[in-house]
Amino acid sequence: MAGSAHTPALKHSALIWLLLSTVVIALDLWTKQIALDHLQYNQPVPVIDGWLNWTLLYNYGAAFSFLGNAGGWQKWLFSGLAIGISALLTWWLARLPRADWRQALPFALVIGGAIGNLVDRLRFGYVVDFIDVYYKTHHWPAFNIADSAIVLGAILIAVSGFGGGGKRVDS
Repeated sequence: MAGSAHTPALKHSALIWLLLSTVVIALDLWTKQIALDHLQYNQPVPVIDGWLNWTLLYNYGAAFSFLGNAGGWQKWLFSGLAIGISALLTWWLARLPRADWRQALPFALVIGGAIGNLVDRLRFGYVVDFIDVYYKTHHWPAFNIADSAIVLGAILIAVSGFGGGGKRVDS
């Protein structure tokens, strides 16, 4: 049987954590569609007075609208980064033991967030943002579920790196 020698290793790998990535993607795309269907562009809808609005915005760049006015080429740069980073993290998941959740969880969150925003970039040419956190007149840049998953995943990767993390798998 071709490939059967690799089956036991894959069976016990952390690739199962891609199910979490799928949940993040689905939740992200679902909430973005709700925002597109029910919000007017740049018209805040108060949720928690003084703290949180739903505000539909389009981000043509990356975090904090980095390169948002670059003329369009940034769509391909950020799409390529999302694909490359997701592929690399998936490759690492395949080499991690399934039980190593301290590494697998953040990788899965970053993959799900990257792919969620990639779908927007390829579909619209921008990322749909709608979560507007603020205090008085100071607004944090609007974001979405995918952005939240990426940030949480990155924080968890950094924390596990500082703390020694779990067992490393060498290939």
